[in-house]
Amino acid sequence: MDFGYPIGELVWFAFALVATGAVAGVLAGVFGIGGGAVLVPVLYQFLEMLNVDDSIRIHVAVGTSLGIIVPTSLRSFRSHMKRGAVDMDLLKSFIIPVPVGVIIGSLVAAYISGAGLKAIFACIALAVAIKMLFGRASWRLGDDLPGQPGLSIVGVVMGFFSVLMGIGGGVMNNTFMTLFNRPIHQAVATSSGVGVLISIPGMLGFIWAGWGAEGLPPLSLGFVNILAVLLVIPVTLLVAPLGVHVAHALSKRTLEMSFGIFLVIVAARFFYSLI
Repeated sequence: MDFGYPIGELVWFAFALVATGAVAGVLAGVFGIGGGAVLVPVLYQFLEMLNVDDSIRIHVAVGTSLGIIVPTSLRSFRSHMKRGAVDMDLLKSFIIPVPVGVIIGSLVAAYISGAGLKAIFACIALAVAIKMLFGRASWRLGDDLPGQPGLSIVGVVMGFFSVLMGIGGGVMNNTFMTLFNRPIHQAVATSSGVGVLISIPGMLGFIWAGWGAEGLPPLSLGFVNILAVLLVIPVTLLVAPLGVHVAHALSKRTLEMSFGIFLVIVAARFFYSLI
């Protein structure tokens, strides 16, 4: 079967996706995230190597990341649920607002340029990195979570920006909950559930947003590349519980510092490409 690309490039792409899936799966359990913050820049890099047009490259990376993190988030959420660490009351309050934000973000994704989407990813990644690198456990905005309509507003904003970044919302929800005096382990566990609320409608939204787009890589449904999804999902499912174990057993400071530095590098690269 001829996919229009040299077989050697596709083989290296496949190996890179498997390795990325392993890292993303562990991060899903450790930070309560779907791994999108890792997947998007790596997918973008290899789509560039495959000469996918720059106007849709970041869209495919984001949409594919959302497809990949669906099962990762589900597996991570089930693992945390078994430990009884999820704040189900907060999660229930997000059931409508978060998908609403995701739907709005998907509509925006259908019309925003590649440069605009890269700028959004870079700005949010840099903000998250600053929190990771310089944040302190003592930072607080309140002693407990806000009530309504505050929670609904937070849910919509979280869903909107997360889907445009191709992430499960974990880093945002972790920050939100810990700033309101919730334990980090509870924040991580609850974030895995937020990832489910974001990734499923987000994946469907990016399939719709990219339906019929020109220049898509082989085996794509809209902006979701099925080849990447099929290669990465088994790996993320396998290693996500390992990340959950690490999250409940070790201090996260070293991991936070490493992740923060990674995000700074990614943001810098995307900003440079916009010059």
